[in-house]
Amino acid sequence: MLRQIDIDEVRRLVDEEAAQLVEVLSEPSFEALHLPGAINLPLRHLDEARASTLDASLPIIVYCYDLQ
Repeated sequence: MLRQIDIDEVRRLVDEEAAQLVEVLSEPSFEALHLPGAINLPLRHLDEARASTLDASLPIIVYCYDLQ
């Protein structure tokens, strides 16, 4: 199920360890812009092996920032 949530909900879920925050940013963008507690899985390199490092029992919050 996909749904949009606001930043307060993101913070609450991450603080309570009730969700995983995944950023699909490039490595340079992640270094410059990442949110605290985020896991980086660059979209360009995302594959089944990398995705399998996530905890399947927790919801996943995906974040991407487009500088263009």
